[in-house]
Amino acid sequence: MEKAELSYDNFLLDVPPTQRPFVDPINELLLENGCTVKLQMAKNGYVVSYTHKKSKRVIANFIFRKQGLLIRIYGDQSGKYLSFLDQLPDAMKAEMETAAICRRLHDPTKCNARCPLGNVFTLNGMEHKKCRYDSFVFFVDGETTPHLLAFLEKELEGRTA
Repeated sequence: MEKAELSYDNFLLDVPPTQRPFVDPINELLLENGCTVKLQMAKNGYVVSYTHKKSKRVIANFIFRKQGLLIRIYGDQSGKYLSFLDQLPDAMKAEMETAAICRRLHDPTKCNARCPLGNVFTLNGMEHKKCRYDSFVFFVDGETTPHLLAFLEKELEGRTA
């Protein structure tokens, strides 16, 4: 049996129609800034990862969950734009506040020593220590996309500085 080729167009076909218009602007921003794209299949569908050229680390990926398409932003440089995080819509901040804690930041013996540290940020006056893989995971739609684009621009700026 021949293995199906993974392509961005095939990924778009799996994206719910209501979310498709919001995927391309994010894809274009990341590609225009020199990120490379890698597509993989996972249990719930495609995972589309964007690797930053200079840092050689993943900056974001699209992931499928039951509720639809989400984006995970790896905010490695979030310490450089903390005030921006406080300006995000309440729904996005709520997602950040309920994200899993970074066990390694709370107690280094509780997590694998090879696990990269999570993100430390302040929202609504409270400090949060969240897991790198769960800190910034958002639903992709018309309300979040402008904020996601601004978020990614801040992260790109931080990584190229």
